[in-house]
Amino acid sequence: MSDLLSELGKKLAERWLTLLVLPGALFLATLAAAWQLGHTGWYEVGRLLEITDGKAKSLSASVAGTALLLIVFLLSSAACGVVAQAIGSLLERLWFAADWRRWGPPLRWLAHRRVARRQQRYRLRRDEVGRVAALSHALDGSARQDAEAELDVAARRLSEISDEAPRRPTWMGDRMQAVDIRLHRSLGLELAVVWPHLWLHVPEPTRSAVTAARTEVSRAAALGGWGLLYLLVGALWWPGLLVPVVITVTARRRARTATDGYATLVEAAVRLHVGGLARRLGFPHSTGPFPRRLGEDLTDHLRRGEGQQ
Repeated sequence: MSDLLSELGKKLAERWLTLLVLPGALFLATLAAAWQLGHTGWYEVGRLLEITDGKAKSLSASVAGTALLLIVFLLSSAACGVVAQAIGSLLERLWFAADWRRWGPPLRWLAHRRVARRQQRYRLRRDEVGRVAALSHALDGSARQDAEAELDVAARRLSEISDEAPRRPTWMGDRMQAVDIRLHRSLGLELAVVWPHLWLHVPEPTRSAVTAARTEVSRAAALGGWGLLYLLVGALWWPGLLVPVVITVTARRRARTATDGYATLVEAAVRLHVGGLARRLGFPHSTGPFPRRLGEDLTDHLRRGEGQQ
């Protein structure tokens, strides 16, 4: 037991250092440098080195003061990491926007306007895909090949908005919503009802893959939180504005990629294992395609519970 606790403590300390302290220390050092340089002396890097060297000499004279300053610096770094994680959690909620209809009036109004615009763009690009598809069927030879290549481009442009008709204000929210729509349309399942039960049924490799994909989404959101924190650096030192821009763009790209992978794995897990869940709950189903009627019965069963049958 002592070995287990020791190993657990090492892993927790490593995660604390990697996720919170080191990024926080980098942020505080950059913030201190921005404070010293300011907007007017933004290019005087040599002066920054002189100030740093002077501070280091003054601190080295007092061992107790240095130790105390180091402890305060580490705790402040960890605090910055916690703030970045909290901002990342808020970003994650905004990105998925699952409950946008319950947001406060200003945010809800803005989200509603964005959903309407995305729906309009989706209809226009969907009509474009239909026109190009009809044209490709009417042609033959090299002209048809060119039309099919144009159809691929039009289909990609459509998927950049959403895989299904938009219902949320963000691409990532609609990417997850599309999984629910497709599963309900083809299998008669409601993902919010079935998923908790299915999660307990799927084998460990599937859970590990889905958990890893979900963790990547959270890491991308945390990176976005750091990007927003680095706006403080830009406020003190205008060249520092490049840092939050790069971090935010990177976080957004990583979040889109991670969300797409997560949604794909969730849908695959449901399609592969829902039959086993149905059999485990006593529904007659052999191997093969999962009938939509069975999905509706399974959803109803899980929603109402066995005690209310």
